Amino acid sequence: MTAADDRTPTEADVCIVGAGPAGAFTAYSLARRGHDVVVLEAGERLSSEDHHRRMEMWLRPNFERDAFWRNGERDRYTSTGDINARLNETRVKAVGGTSLHWDANTPRLHQEDFEMNTRYGVAQDWPISYDDLQPYYVRAEREMGVSGADDNPHGPPRKEPYPLTAFEPSYSDSLFAEACEELGIAMASQPKAINSEEYDDRSECVGYGVCNACPSGAKYSAEVHVRKAESAGARIVDQVQALSVEHDRTGDYVESVVYATPNGRQYRQEADHFVIACGGIETPRLLLLSDSDVYPDGLANSSGAVGRYLMDHPSVRTTGTLEEPTRQSNIGWVSSRSDQFYAHEETGPGSYHLTFSNTAKSTSGGAQSRLPPTSPSRFLDIVRNPTPDALAELATDPLNEMQLGDALELPTTSGPPYPLSIRGAGEMLPRPDNRVTLDYSKTDNHGRPVPSINLSDGAHAQETMEHCLEIQKSILTELGAEITDVKTLSGRGMSTHHMGTTRMGTDPAESVVNEQCRTHDLANLWIASSSVFTTAGANNPTLTIAALALKTADHIDEEL
Repeated sequence: MTAADDRTPTEADVCIVGAGPAGAFTAYSLARRGHDVVVLEAGERLSSEDHHRRMEMWLRPNFERDAFWRNGERDRYTSTGDINARLNETRVKAVGGTSLHWDANTPRLHQEDFEMNTRYGVAQDWPISYDDLQPYYVRAEREMGVSGADDNPHGPPRKEPYPLTAFEPSYSDSLFAEACEELGIAMASQPKAINSEEYDDRSECVGYGVCNACPSGAKYSAEVHVRKAESAGARIVDQVQALSVEHDRTGDYVESVVYATPNGRQYRQEADHFVIACGGIETPRLLLLSDSDVYPDGLANSSGAVGRYLMDHPSVRTTGTLEEPTRQSNIGWVSSRSDQFYAHEETGPGSYHLTFSNTAKSTSGGAQSRLPPTSPSRFLDIVRNPTPDALAELATDPLNEMQLGDALELPTTSGPPYPLSIRGAGEMLPRPDNRVTLDYSKTDNHGRPVPSINLSDGAHAQETMEHCLEIQKSILTELGAEITDVKTLSGRGMSTHHMGTTRMGTDPAESVVNEQCRTHDLANLWIASSSVFTTAGANNPTLTIAALALKTADHIDEEL
């Protein structure tokens, strides 16, 4: 809640819509320079008690993970493509955005991702290069507190070390390493926005193993920079839905954002500059909802590109078993990766990366269920010594609404055989038919048409991930594993990475924003989001989102 629950407009130099990583970084970067910043966020603000409760609920076997964030009519959508959009399983509307439940993987994009047309004759080049973004990558890693090591022979070039040391490889990583070495495949540490040591007034990781609902604060979330922005003078207004963006008579400048409060009242927030930071789905939706006589196809959409070129990261997985222990356990994160197959120097399969699982499910009867402890360590104590008093402690837990017998399932792999798996995620090329539009047959809690998502993989992604599956099979075979399951692209759901729907470019006829992330059509409207990605690359987008937000804030500061 805001102070005194006041959600009325105030004077502002900059109005930002969205309090996820992009909005938080932009707000902090501008507020610390003395600018008056207002951030409008549709979702609620969580307390530390909320985080602890979510951690405990996350551990329960029968809990729906996305039920943390879902809000009935507000979050309605439709999915019309080959790929199920499953939006409310993968996004979060709250202060902090989807970083509240992300895996905290923070690799950079590679050089070739910015030069796809020049190098391979596909897609489009970004109007900026990797070198242009590299200093912002350094800033973003420092701000977030990224743990990593410069040990990736196939990674993008680095000029500065990671701010924190990398986490040690897991035991199963060492098994994979033997097989990869025989095959000439290089493994490297996985960069993580999780503290390997105390950093920025946040504790080191304490190993709860529930990173998607981290209760300790060791994992970065955008709440960190929301708080820093507030300390610098920014105002965060939660639980307000941006309904539309209004421009002046000529359509050259934005004048206000119309938003609704929980009690249904509507206000107009005015500012000198406006930043839309609502992610790859809600950003184009808000622009499409803001049509006018000047922009009949949606605000800032003279190119017709708003909502088009939607991309995500297709992924595949191969699972196998060994007779020897793999020591798979829910440590909460992947600690090793390989970028061996990221760069491709000729036509053929596109880029992908591999990650080596530490959390494979048992195939031999051992349960891998989430648990309901007072604390993880206390729960293990109770299971190891299930005295009547100890069991009564669990039975009287106010959060324990299920049968105790159903809850007492240890996260164990009781083999042999013992499981392990390899996951791969790859690039999807931008295609105009992959898009976000408005579905006028279904409305949200304010009577507005909901987003409709049409997404399919295409031949390039299919070929890329088929090659990835072949490599996964070769590693597990070299390891001597029996392959027990292969997850292909067939019937997959959309990933958590929604990119490309207001893309960056130099030609106003084909793109929505320029190299500064300012819209071509309106002089004071900016977009800070994965929606500005020209291509998707094969790596997690959050670090690039943060880097672009810092860069965009620098350009806005120059205008103020």
